[in-house]
Amino acid sequence: MGDPKKRRKTFEKPRKVWDLERLGKDRKLKATYGLKNMREIWKAETFLRQKRQNARKMLALSIEERAKREKELINSLARIGLLKTNATIDDILGLKIESLLERRLQTIVMRKNLSLTAKQARQFITHGKISVNGKKASTPGYIIPKDLESTVAYYKEPMKLLTPEQEKKGKKDLKKDFEESAATEEAIEKVIEEKAEGEK
Repeated sequence: MGDPKKRRKTFEKPRKVWDLERLGKDRKLKATYGLKNMREIWKAETFLRQKRQNARKMLALSIEERAKREKELINSLARIGLLKTNATIDDILGLKIESLLERRLQTIVMRKNLSLTAKQARQFITHGKISVNGKKASTPGYIIPKDLESTVAYYKEPMKLLTPEQEKKGKKDLKKDFEESAATEEAIEKVIEEKAEGEK
């Protein structure tokens, strides 16, 4: 069983960590899905690699055992929305990393227009502003099962979303209001001073 305090590694590093072509693809994925670091990509790749290995091992089994195992594997992938229930082993072998990244809580929050960007979605989740099935969710990388996708929503109060243009406009309006209030205060002080001088 091992020591429960020591967590097992959930990912494997690629053989060529500094491969230029792979780094370019990973950077694009990182920017598109608002990922924090390369480890999140490696986790997704390791998960899919394990599923593909399981699918290849089934090819060596007897027909009855293979049908049973194949059904179990396809159903497990169908639950998280990666495959349909009538999929085959070829579909498992053809799975891409984008399919899994689309099932992350962070991506689903963005796709449901609960945030403006992937990074904002991550911020909302880590700050406890998102719920899944009525419970607070604070893990951006949580893979959402297909049946729980419709329950992803704001936790308690909905967030007010502002575009960068609206934020700039809001700041300008605040600045204008501040300047107007400052000018009004100056005018009032001037009137008070004039009145005081008149009384003397």
